[in-house]
Amino acid sequence: MDAKEISLNEKEVKPVVDLLNDYLANYHIHYQKLRGCHWNIKGQNFFTLHIKFEELYTNAQLTIDEIAERVLTLGKPPHSRFADYIKESQIKEIDTIGLKDLDMVDAILDDMATLIELERDLLEATDKAGDDGTNDMVNRFMQFKEKNTWMLRSFAGKK
Repeated sequence: MDAKEISLNEKEVKPVVDLLNDYLANYHIHYQKLRGCHWNIKGQNFFTLHIKFEELYTNAQLTIDEIAERVLTLGKPPHSRFADYIKESQIKEIDTIGLKDLDMVDAILDDMATLIELERDLLEATDKAGDDGTNDMVNRFMQFKEKNTWMLRSFAGKK
């Protein structure tokens, strides 16, 4: 299949696919960081953050699947090697063992800021390509992160 099968121009959609694969790489690193935070959280905020990190990584897992399936819908293969994710991701791995609870929150907030920036780039690219399907999907993902950014910032006592 290619993009023309869903009434999109292949050439116009190529930047969208490239951005989606970059987004996918970043999401995988973010997902693994969330898992590490979930597994390694300690301290007074354990119960609150253990549950929150699980909620976030469960959502990230579903999001990753939707991103990959959208790339396939646009007629291209999604990246599927962890080596590619590490190489292409702006988000970097961290060691969550021994990391303080609020430092974990800060790391997740940094990831979310990066992902939101990528989502805004994707929204521009999808608009140019007339790709409303990807636009709607990415907009939904961005709204989830915007809300959770507010919640995590409030939890951490940030403005």
